[in-house]
Amino acid sequence: MPAATGAPPAAPSRAGAGITADKPGKRYLVRKLAARPGTDHPPRILVIGGGHLGLYAAQRLQQRLPPGEAELILAEPLTHMTYQPLLPEVAAGTVEPRHVTVPVRPALPRFHVVTAEVVELRHADRTARVRLIDGSERDLAYDHVVVGPGTVSRTAPVPGLAELAVGFETLGEAVFLRNRVIIQLALAASTSDPAVRRRALTFVVFGAGYAGVEAVGELSDRSMDAIKTFAELRHEKVRWILVEPTDRILPEVSPALGEYTANVLRARGVEIWLETSIASCVGGRVRFHGRHAGDVVEANTKVWTAGIRPHPMLDHTDLPRDPEGRVLADAYLRVRGTPGAWTGGDCAAVPDLTCDEPGALCAPTAQHAIRQGRRLADNLVADVRGPQRNGPPKPYRHRYAGSVMGMGRMQGVAEVYGVRLSGTPAWLLHRVYHWLMLPSGAGKARVLTDWIFDALFSRDISALAELQEPHKPLQTAARAPAPSTQTA
Repeated sequence: MPAATGAPPAAPSRAGAGITADKPGKRYLVRKLAARPGTDHPPRILVIGGGHLGLYAAQRLQQRLPPGEAELILAEPLTHMTYQPLLPEVAAGTVEPRHVTVPVRPALPRFHVVTAEVVELRHADRTARVRLIDGSERDLAYDHVVVGPGTVSRTAPVPGLAELAVGFETLGEAVFLRNRVIIQLALAASTSDPAVRRRALTFVVFGAGYAGVEAVGELSDRSMDAIKTFAELRHEKVRWILVEPTDRILPEVSPALGEYTANVLRARGVEIWLETSIASCVGGRVRFHGRHAGDVVEANTKVWTAGIRPHPMLDHTDLPRDPEGRVLADAYLRVRGTPGAWTGGDCAAVPDLTCDEPGALCAPTAQHAIRQGRRLADNLVADVRGPQRNGPPKPYRHRYAGSVMGMGRMQGVAEVYGVRLSGTPAWLLHRVYHWLMLPSGAGKARVLTDWIFDALFSRDISALAELQEPHKPLQTAARAPAPSTQTA
């Protein structure tokens, strides 16, 4: 049947694929794919997740595969990738939030980008079910899939935790914490009630891994700097408590570096409660188990950084997983025993070939995820082209270089190939390394500008609290009584 008058001409489509054209000459993926693509078409590669693994794998794929050799699709619920190692500096107000993001569409011009969340993966049928931001769902068929949805915070069944604590995994959480610290300082400076002031100036962070230590390091430095601008608080102390259930902080690094980091924090006034876990935080009153059982801390701000777990989306797949819920990968970053499926990053159990310990796995860090993304893409290209054209795939092997962490202005700790650094040298190494690893030139320029401004000028203490409740002004106006009118 001919198209209705005024309707755009139908774009050529593959069997089972519907494509709409929003602009002449440009195709946008609004597909509902019910069947696996036929063998007479270029292979369709679906990348799930636009984090470190997904973005770097996608960039490599579009570099290696010329147009026509493969159809490339990315499914990601956000419009950007976040460079998570710089989230602590976002929370401290040193770096602007948008400057640590990479918009996925400009970064991946060869990809059809579907802004949607994958809710189910049926690899036996080569089909992924996605949910768009309006709640509608679509099926995407594929030949190869790269599974990299990442992780979410690992929570605990603690009364009051989900309602009153905030995590430290996303850009929104980092921005919230920056505003939260400033707002609580303002509350403490404005109240005449000592109990209210004490709660406002108390911050409790649960979990002393990388995220928790960097959060405390940057935010405590930020609060100490900001409190100088509040005349009412110049004789007050901001109380930071770092709670860790094990007997040391930073289990990912050597004991010596962990102890040095703990001493840096203690010298700043941070309390470190080891062998302690949270029992309850109902009503803002935090109770504990372990060494500090019986202690009660009243705090308005609780930050949860006690671990991560694989993304819940993996519960709705037919892929093999380990007892921790991670996708099982082989050394070539293929899903174990599952042709056409690839994985890596912190949602996957990837063998560490550089470690002599049997069964050792790569640490869930950005350092590994970035390199795994590139290696995965190279191996996927080799699989698509065949060994005669491309050579055999290569196993992923990367000796862990070490750790760099910022602890506030001019303070840092690092351990690189067994060499430990601290203070300003470690802080500079932290910044140089992460600046070089930023995936876009524009991002590098913006972050460098932020750092220069931070060095030259005092930090801004504006708290953009209205960003957290954008509907409140209109709701308040709607509840206000209408003004009375008087006639002469």
